[in-house]
Amino acid sequence: MAATSSTASAMAVAATSPTIATAPFSSLPLRLRLRPKPLLFTSRLLLPVPKSSSWVESVSEEGEEEGVEEDSEESGAAGEDDDGEDNDEKPRPEPVAASGFEFASPPEGYVEPAPFDELPPESPEDVAAAYEALYGPAFSGETVMGNNVFEVKVVDPVDMDREQRPSDEFSERVVQVNRVTKVVKGGRQLSFRAIVVVGDMKGHVGVGVGKAKEVTEAITKAAMNGRRNLVTVPLTKYSTFPHRADADYGAARVMLRPACPGSGVIAGGAVRVVLEMAGVENALGKQLRSKNPLNNARATIKATQMMRQFKDVAAERGLPMEQLWK
Repeated sequence: MAATSSTASAMAVAATSPTIATAPFSSLPLRLRLRPKPLLFTSRLLLPVPKSSSWVESVSEEGEEEGVEEDSEESGAAGEDDDGEDNDEKPRPEPVAASGFEFASPPEGYVEPAPFDELPPESPEDVAAAYEALYGPAFSGETVMGNNVFEVKVVDPVDMDREQRPSDEFSERVVQVNRVTKVVKGGRQLSFRAIVVVGDMKGHVGVGVGKAKEVTEAITKAAMNGRRNLVTVPLTKYSTFPHRADADYGAARVMLRPACPGSGVIAGGAVRVVLEMAGVENALGKQLRSKNPLNNARATIKATQMMRQFKDVAAERGLPMEQLWK
């Protein structure tokens, strides 16, 4: 019975004891082959470390160094970002602290004025004197402008009689008066068209056209229109043209040629009227195409504007007038 109980206890201890790992190689010593597994991995065992050991100090120093390095890296990265921002943006001036700003000292003899609410009230005379000192004397209510001006009733020259019209040095000559009609819904409206040449016999001439229901009104309108369209005709000392010229207006074509003294004006139709009113005494003119008096008169005006004096040509070329005759 004693042997049986010992055997049973040995089997229970064997059952409860941890298994022992054997070495895979039989050539190893027995102490290594029969060594328990927890003793092989000593790295998992936690050994107590005293607080006063140098290892804690070294670890803390290393941690501080790593923290300093990380801070330096972060500051370097931030510095690079700041440099990039500074490159993109313009430099800004440093702000001035309010405590460091100082006002300029007042000049010598400066007296600080009293507040406006403490000043005595100003009278209207004082205000007027102050304004006159700044802007000059005020308006007195009396003026000398317009004393010699009287009201004049403006009347259209067309409504005036021939005796009441303003007299000037221009004379008028009627070239043509035609009766024209305008067809409307109620019938035909009759009116007159007048062609008048205005000139002063001194080189100024103009051609005008006017329409009205009366002949006199049409002539008056044409004369006023001619005065608005005056031109200057170039003439020599012999009252002739400086050179020949041709011009077209519509279907009309006019030829003008200078003439020697004593020749007179050799032309017909509206060309002769225009030349005589301009003061031309010696010239040749001819109507080559249409016989329309209005187109021929305007073609004559256009031909005279194409002419130039010798002095104008000499000034344009930069030569003396005597050299143009050679």
